[in-house]
Amino acid sequence: MFPPSQGLSLDIDAISGICGSISVACWVVVFSPQIIENFTRGSADGLSMVFLIVWLAGDVFNILGAVLQGVLPTMVILAVYYTFADIVLVGQCFYYRGFTLKDRIDSSISVASHEVDGPTESSALLGNGGSPRRPRRLSSTSFITSVDGTHLSPATPLLDPQLSSSPSVPTQHKPTTALQAFAFNIVAVLLVCSAGVFGWWVSSGTQQQQKKKTDGGDDILHFNTLGQIFGYLCAILYLGSRIPQILLNYKRKSTEGVAMLFFLFACIGNLTYVLSIFAYKPQCRAKVCSPGEAPGIYARYILVNLSWLLGSLGTLLLDLVIFGQFFRYRDGAAGNDSSSSSIIGDGENGFCSREP
Repeated sequence: MFPPSQGLSLDIDAISGICGSISVACWVVVFSPQIIENFTRGSADGLSMVFLIVWLAGDVFNILGAVLQGVLPTMVILAVYYTFADIVLVGQCFYYRGFTLKDRIDSSISVASHEVDGPTESSALLGNGGSPRRPRRLSSTSFITSVDGTHLSPATPLLDPQLSSSPSVPTQHKPTTALQAFAFNIVAVLLVCSAGVFGWWVSSGTQQQQKKKTDGGDDILHFNTLGQIFGYLCAILYLGSRIPQILLNYKRKSTEGVAMLFFLFACIGNLTYVLSIFAYKPQCRAKVCSPGEAPGIYARYILVNLSWLLGSLGTLLLDLVIFGQFFRYRDGAAGNDSSSSSIIGDGENGFCSREP
């Protein structure tokens, strides 16, 4: 249980252990960004309810398949943890949205995302039911007549009466830039991956002792039919869970309310999990493998874990689609936030133009 004193060699088992530890670390914290995002916003409209329900069902079958297949106890405990975390997310959705499976699509988000691209032939010249978006600029004569004579004195500054009447004007926080968000995500990922590597380093001594005790056994290659059925059902549910979220983002034309770290940790967790499975050294019954024995053992090992491999690889590809939606709809969200400050009046001809 203490770190080994001798030097560590990065063999195939070490690579598998490192990837597995990083995967465990990512899956431990994967739900935290989204739970915090829902709590801070006071809303869970960014998530598809069908996505969470199907994912929860996949985690339930994951528990059953892991228990029947006889995987490591740590993976069973993590599967149970995933289920409870899914229940927390589902509970948040029910709390903020009521007991309904129907997703809410905010029309203002989709409309604003379309308006960012500029006016079209079918767009009205005056928005908001005929009222202009910005008040007309005052001409030079109207400005002079509207200014009180007391402000002509240098001792009395010219202040906005609305600002001067309010004793305290709340300051708006500067929005997070893309560079700041990228740096924050990178730091969070590095910290979690470092924790996974450190966890492998601390437990590497115990793992080597357990490996010596189990050398020559084929328990890891035990094929359980019912466990495999649950494993493939789990993979199908994991693949199907991403589709409602992708469709919801497409309909909303926005990823507002969805934490990027939620899917980023999921991608890294699935990727390292797949690598940890592929990085396997076949254990022959004798000290020296007979011709063709090692490839046969490796093929059987992949076959036993095929359902979990398909589920992880499939969800990884679909999560990349969601990442594409983050970058695709990012400009629309930024334009929606800055639409009031990006429209300027022309003054002479009365038209409005958008700053680049």
